[in-house]
Amino acid sequence: MSSTDGRYDVVVLGVGGMGSAATYHLARRGLDVLGLERYDVPNAMGSSHGVTRIIRRAYYEHPSYIPLIERAYDLWDELEARTGRDLLHRTGSIDAGPPDSDVFSGSRRSCEEYDIPHEVLTSGELTERFPGYRLPDEYVALYQPDGGFLVPEQCIVAHVEAAHAEGAEVRARERVVDWEATADGGVCVRTDKGEYGADGMVIATGAWTAEFVDELSGIAVPERQVLAWLQPTAPDRFAPESFPVWNFRVPEGRFYGFPVYDVPGFKLGKYHHREETVDPESWNREPDAEDERLLRRFAERYFPDGAGPTMRLATCTFTNTPDNDFVLDTLPDHPQVAVGAGFSGHGFKFASVVGEILADLAVVGETDHPIERFRLERFG
Repeated sequence: MSSTDGRYDVVVLGVGGMGSAATYHLARRGLDVLGLERYDVPNAMGSSHGVTRIIRRAYYEHPSYIPLIERAYDLWDELEARTGRDLLHRTGSIDAGPPDSDVFSGSRRSCEEYDIPHEVLTSGELTERFPGYRLPDEYVALYQPDGGFLVPEQCIVAHVEAAHAEGAEVRARERVVDWEATADGGVCVRTDKGEYGADGMVIATGAWTAEFVDELSGIAVPERQVLAWLQPTAPDRFAPESFPVWNFRVPEGRFYGFPVYDVPGFKLGKYHHREETVDPESWNREPDAEDERLLRRFAERYFPDGAGPTMRLATCTFTNTPDNDFVLDTLPDHPQVAVGAGFSGHGFKFASVVGEILADLAVVGETDHPIERFRLERFG
């Protein structure tokens, strides 16, 4: 339910992918929750947009992510059932590269350690099964049938709709100016439109996190990211039913991509695109010719049937930590404040479970989920 006296049980800063999920998970516990979003709900100003986002059970980054992704899948399915929205599309996933590459070997290790169904395919076997792919002969690929993509804008809408149904209050186009801890162990949040008190708080402000969390200054660093959608010359090879989402390690870097969905082109991007750290208040949101050339050269080499005319280019932000792992914790001097940050370009798939974790941390200060890897203390 909404507060009647200006004080809430929990206030959530940022109602993007993580904040919308946290708002829902707090509200479903019967708490008075206020979500504050600087822009629209949803919006294209941060990290939680772009039509499609990869979800994959095989996780090369580290096997410790697997319990979280398993729970995330369950929660996405639950949210779909609750809202009637199509959020998760299972296409299968491909993690590929040289046999000793981190992407292939790490994904294989995670599948073996957690007994996740998978197949190992040679380059020729990959192209025979999924003709859109053209990898070097010496490369190998791990195919996992449950991988696919989420529709991020719809995921945010679904979480907010479900939060509304549980009585949460969400205010868009209201900019948080600052916050402070109060003598009673709560917080006071000031915006450009008012002031709100709460017993606890969740900070999920993406590229703006360091503005509100001093401990993350220089640690949660925004980076400019660019995506391209190219028209396939053989469209049937890039349809969701015949083209799994993918994650490659190649000499040019690490790239990722999707089948055609909702935009008339197959989508691709490069992790840490041009390694441009940015100020979230002022950065070049308009893709340029070099952005397009970088992505097109890759597509022409590895997906020649997909490298037709450009259909769309778009930018977003990553917020990277030094080790590319998440930050999920309470603040050391303010245990009533939970922070979700630094998702380093691979976080959206976890939004459903991150919301649950942040709700745990904001309410009771701890969680049963395995988040030791993501604690603030690792940065000293």
